[in-house]
Amino acid sequence: MILEKLPLAKTQQFDPIFLDYLAGKPELAPFYHRPPHSDSFSKQIAEKQLSNEQRTTLVEVLRRQYQSLDVTAAVSGNIQSLANDKTFTVTTGHQLNIFTGPLYFIYKIVTVINACRQLQEAHPDYTFVPVYWMASEDHDFEEISHFNLFGKTYTWEANQQGAVGRFHPNGLGDVLDTLPEKTPIFEEAYRKQSNLADAVRHYVNELFGEQGLVVLDADDAQLKSSFASVMKDDLLNHTAKQKVEDTSAKLEEMGYKTQVFPREINLFYLREESRERIVQEGGAFQALNTDYTFSEEELLQELEEDPERFSPNVILRPLYQEVILPNLAYVGGPSELSYWLQLKPVFDHYQVAFPILMPRNFALVINKTNAKKLHKVDVAVEDLFLDTQSLIKKFVEDNAGTSISLKEEKAALAQVFEKIKEKAHAVDGSLEGFIGSEANQSFKSLSNIEKRLKKSEEQNQETSVKQLEGLKEKLFPEGSLQERKENFLNFYINNPNFIEELLEILTPFDFQFHILNEGED
Repeated sequence: MILEKLPLAKTQQFDPIFLDYLAGKPELAPFYHRPPHSDSFSKQIAEKQLSNEQRTTLVEVLRRQYQSLDVTAAVSGNIQSLANDKTFTVTTGHQLNIFTGPLYFIYKIVTVINACRQLQEAHPDYTFVPVYWMASEDHDFEEISHFNLFGKTYTWEANQQGAVGRFHPNGLGDVLDTLPEKTPIFEEAYRKQSNLADAVRHYVNELFGEQGLVVLDADDAQLKSSFASVMKDDLLNHTAKQKVEDTSAKLEEMGYKTQVFPREINLFYLREESRERIVQEGGAFQALNTDYTFSEEELLQELEEDPERFSPNVILRPLYQEVILPNLAYVGGPSELSYWLQLKPVFDHYQVAFPILMPRNFALVINKTNAKKLHKVDVAVEDLFLDTQSLIKKFVEDNAGTSISLKEEKAALAQVFEKIKEKAHAVDGSLEGFIGSEANQSFKSLSNIEKRLKKSEEQNQETSVKQLEGLKEKLFPEGSLQERKENFLNFYINNPNFIEELLEILTPFDFQFHILNEGED
């Protein structure tokens, strides 16, 4: 692949808070702990603590979750190493989208793997384990139920309720039967596993097991026992709500949009058939939309005996992650890292080290077919990030035989009318309004002429413009970034080495947009 890089700001695709964070804007410094630089990790290692008991629990849970899989030596070694106090993790999290969902899921995992490799070289006395945290407790089925392959959307139809990780993947067999190509990795995962979390662990292990990636399902009673004290505090004292609201207000005063909004209780009540918010009304607690109600005493007893029935929401999930993992950094997308900036006071309150926030890799893959089209229309890759209308306008102007802009003529006309106004002022000042009106009409006429010139030039370049429009839609489907719409199978089916090439070419601490051009045949 031919690699070209663009500064993220030049793509016009990212919110100011994300770009300002990466730029190290001083005003944002209070909202995170250490910047996402490789030299920040020495101090993070020295600060991060996890008890031997917590490490033992983590290893026990992972061994149990992996017991039905063929585990590579790299994964097995990494799981075992987590018992050692010199082992640390770099983590990313994502929903259980069918068939991996959007392409950026792959970029997230590539980033954590490569980050661990680079940290291992820099700190040979320690061990660094890449972790994928499955959002198995999420209940937004609609968001994970579809993916795009070769321009077609495939959807999983299911009537199951509750945490998606507990869904049976039986209906996915129908999706597999309609795919244009056989996908053995997903066939094994979806046809042989009994729930979606196990299926995802299966195919992620097949894709990244050789690189030692460890997949964790935190929907587990043992792990949640380690977090019970925080959940109890949230139920009774609502600490996180005030902390996050205060931080959000400060960010909003600085002109930033906030991503997440805390509730008084930031926990769901989780059962096989449901995941519903816990609310308090008077002296009673209730799981919304269910018949589950509790007194305070009953709820706390439930928490002690069955902690797995309590599920953190977006406010507490990051804290839960950092409590149970020896984690140094979290790798996420722009929206994720933006909402993490709202959470630091919660970590400070519970005296949990706030992780380094690392952006995932960003990339645009140009396959051989599209590389040929790009060469034919001869536009700069940077221009492709313009919206379609602006892209076509720039292309037509750049390729016109003569300038079709009347900017100079408008400037000259403005000078003419200024001279006329000067003469009129000396003769009759009341004519100034009339002259201004005539000037506006003249400028309007010039603008109409300019539009006609541009339209005529577009017609002259109609074939090239249509080719450019087609290329833009292929690389930016529905006007969105490719990585947010396309699935990795679009590239993996025709290039089984696709993931290995990504691991080779993408670098974890290079926060730019990577253009990966496969070149022409």
